[in-house]
Amino acid sequence: MSGGWDDARAEAALRAMFAAGVRAADPLSVLAAHLPEPPRQGRVIVVGVGKAAAKMAQAVEAAWADVPLTGLVIAPHGAGLPLSRIALRFGAHPVPDAGGAAAAGEILSMLDGLTERDLVLALISGGGSALATLPAPGLTLEDLIATNRALLASGASIHAMNAIRKHLSAFSGGRLAAAAHPARVVTLAISDVPGDDPEVIASGPTVADPTTFAEARALVAHHRMALPEAVRRHLEAGAEESPKPGDPRLATAEFRMIATPMMALRAMAEAARAEGLTPLILGDALEGEARHVGTALAGIARSVAAHGHPLPAPCVLLSGGETTVTLPAGTKGSGGRNTACLLAMALTLNGAPATWALAADTDGIDGRSEAAGAIAGPGTLAAARQKGLDPRACLEEHRSLDVFEAAGTALRTGPTLTNVNDVRAILIGA
Repeated sequence: MSGGWDDARAEAALRAMFAAGVRAADPLSVLAAHLPEPPRQGRVIVVGVGKAAAKMAQAVEAAWADVPLTGLVIAPHGAGLPLSRIALRFGAHPVPDAGGAAAAGEILSMLDGLTERDLVLALISGGGSALATLPAPGLTLEDLIATNRALLASGASIHAMNAIRKHLSAFSGGRLAAAAHPARVVTLAISDVPGDDPEVIASGPTVADPTTFAEARALVAHHRMALPEAVRRHLEAGAEESPKPGDPRLATAEFRMIATPMMALRAMAEAARAEGLTPLILGDALEGEARHVGTALAGIARSVAAHGHPLPAPCVLLSGGETTVTLPAGTKGSGGRNTACLLAMALTLNGAPATWALAADTDGIDGRSEAAGAIAGPGTLAAARQKGLDPRACLEEHRSLDVFEAAGTALRTGPTLTNVNDVRAILIGA
């Protein structure tokens, strides 16, 4: 033990910080303050999509107990909550399915025939791109499933992936708001993207899309994506662009951000202070290959331990954003970008004393695993080796979660029903 810190105390502090970050993005706590005045004469239609859709809808029903509501939201399978007035449908994430596509079509049908007296309340959160995958004319759901798999394996940033998705969709890239015209559209959004760009969150179904078919084609070429022939023909034809800034159909659309990654990090910083730690937020928009980000963060932690720079221990380094993992064809693996980042960090620290770290997704699901992420400490690599694992080989073979399962430090929360992206905390005790 160093400076009063040991594995048990450090892990408890890191878990408390993560829980504080998730609470800061809980729709039941933050949504009501952002609701508009309901219309005096027109209808209120609530639509939504994303990992937080069910809890956001529940928060609307609670806040507007006396307001007549209709509508539909799409949430991931297993992420439902009881709703009394807003219908709930389910789709798959990160690879879309027919249920999500059908539900997206239902939402668009609900918007037919609205007037300027009506209000469409759109509840948007991360994960919506996959959950509401409605193919553009001439494309099939199978085309977009294959494309989505290629995007996830490409190593492309979320901005790049969504620029491509918006040009293959009948729902995203402003098309939802355009379908609601001339009704007023108010979007309440939870950001899961670096920079909190409204047109990137869930591929921006209610905001104008500044990207073009030409940009989408360039991104496909840059990342050397193998896409279905029908998708390539669609991108080449560029027949129907998404609604652009200045489109009159979006003139009555309004966007309100209710929770962001920085809000979560600030809550984590407060939790760190309660543990007697000095927090430093390195940023909420860190991007790049997961292992490279992990290596860089480990270097900063080593500087704290050796030189007291950029701040002295005991302290915690906080960061957020979305890293990427480039997967070779046919890779299955275990875990996701958070455990990959954390394992690279642990390998660089190589058992450094009095240093612990957490990397996790605030939605409770890291990649396709059942874990939110994991915690690493001075003994993590040794514990995994005692179970017969080679941690470096696990990183190279994209089996990062195996290491933390073996060490007993995988972080399992179940779906949190919110999503402000990934957060990381590195605790240096002395």
